[in-house]
Formats: sequence, C-alpha cells, structure tokens
Amino acid sequence: MNKVAKLSGSYRTDRLLLDELTLTDSVFFFELVNAPEWIKFIGDRHIRTLEDASLYIKRIMDNPKANYWVVRLQNQQIPIGIITFIKRNYLEYYDIGFAFFSRYAKTGYAYEATMAVLKDVANSPIHTRILGITVKENASSIKLLERVGLRFWKEIKVENDALLLYSATVADLVSTAQRSQYEKQNTEPKNKIRNSTLSA
Repeated sequence: MNKVAKLSGSYRTDRLLLDELTLTDSVFFFELVNAPEWIKFIGDRHIRTLEDASLYIKRIMDNPKANYWVVRLQNQQIPIGIITFIKRNYLEYYDIGFAFFSRYAKTGYAYEATMAVLKDVANSPIHTRILGITVKENASSIKLLERVGLRFWKEIKVENDALLLYSATVADLVSTAQRSQYEKQNTEPKNKIRNSTLSA
C-alpha cells in the first residue's frame, strides 16, 4: 500500500467537528502532546515550546501520507483531541489513530470521531485493510480499536518498543458501522422513553 490517501479536510458528526490540523492549532497541539496520557502511551515528542509545536505541525502538513484532524465540540468550538490516518514506513497499510484529553474520556467522542473518518476511508477504493497500533497497557485504546471493528493481529517490535497491531478489512469495518447504526436506531426510542419517565 504505497498510494497516497488524502481524505476529506473536515467532517461533522452529531456533536463534533473535525478539521485538518493547521499551524493555528499549535497551542492546542502543544498541550495535547505534553499531556501525561500522550507521553505514557504514545511517547515524548520533545515539544517544549510553541515554536517546537509549530515546526512539528509543519512536518505533518508537508507529509502527504499523514492525515491529522483536530476534533472540536460543535457547540463550543473547543479542541478536545485528534484523529490520525497515517501510512507508516514499518506498516503495509494505513493505520487509524486517536488521542484525546483525559477530561473527555467516557463520553463517546473518540468513537464518534473515529467512525466519521473510517466511513470516509471505506468509500476510498485504494483501501482494502486498515490497521491500528497501541501498547498493551493502553486499555482504553484497545477497547476503542475493537469497538470500531479492528481485531488483534500480532505483536510487533518498533525501535525496541512492543506494539500491538490490530487489523480489519474495509468490508469488516463497513459491517461494524452498519451494525452500530442499526443498534443506535433501535435503542434511541427506548432511551427517550426512559429519560421521559425519569424526568416526570
């Protein structure tokens, strides 16, 4: 898979906006990559100043095989995390990635944003398989990868780091998305009834 895959510049979901990472996001990016969770599970990028952040973003923007989106809350325009879709030298296919501030954990935002990108990927004819990588200590990442339809494939070594490699065919991802939509449609009315009862 050597073809370049540049996807849509922006996405909108029920609650979120996803826009391409730009130099205007340097303050947000600086905070995100220095968050304890990023350093623990992704690694220290040695970004110590806003200038470092801007230079890092510039390298991302200049890489045709790297897609980064800033995820924002629609109603407040607050950046809460990123979604990535990257072709790495050590992987045969593109991998989907995500990183969010811990204060937005357990809200469903990461799943919602990831699915928005994966639905677009599924419509691209150059993709047959999507990968995901994480470390075994990152239980939240593993849970999300599995929820969007990826399954554990094997463990790989990258620069002495042990990474878990997840994989799925695009067809499998489409099936997962369709099943998720079906479940959402069939649970929403029940939730509305339950909420009405509780508020009565």
